[in-house]
Amino acid sequence: MRDGNALAGPLSELFLPDPTTALRLCPGCGTDAALATLHVYDRGPAAVARCPRCSEIAFRIARHPGQLWFDFGRGGALRFPTL
Repeated sequence: MRDGNALAGPLSELFLPDPTTALRLCPGCGTDAALATLHVYDRGPAAVARCPRCSEIAFRIARHPGQLWFDFGRGGALRFPTL
């Protein structure tokens, strides 16, 4: 077993390219499409990305003082410190 630093290499490969080109498989309807095709509602405190076919929430992104939250719903959340 190694600590989470072992993920630095693979994660840097994931986050280096334009993330909107990443493909997402919707667990609700099976649509396999780029993140750029998601419908985004960003007039509230968080941006909510939904599947363009079934409207299931893909994820939410919220900015708070000093942090950026990437919420997957029941799949947990990532919190990134910001400057």
